[in-house]
Amino acid sequence: MEESEYSYTVLFEPAEEGGYVVTCPALPGVVTQGETLEEARAMAEDAIRGYLESLLKDGLSIPPDTPGPIKEKVKVVLSAA
Repeated sequence: MEESEYSYTVLFEPAEEGGYVVTCPALPGVVTQGETLEEARAMAEDAIRGYLESLLKDGLSIPPDTPGPIKEKVKVVLSAA
């Protein structure tokens, strides 16, 4: 069986109750979570693998990754009035 490798951008958001919620913008419906970043990464990998395997089983094509949001810090200095 031929192997194919895919890479997707995932977003890790801190959950209110602790841990992280993980989503994948290119694959709607892929949502998982983990108590630590390491666990959340592993869960994301499993969720994406399952999603892609399901697409292939149903004869559907694998979508490409989509550019995700760019996160940067912007520093602003205010003068006292």
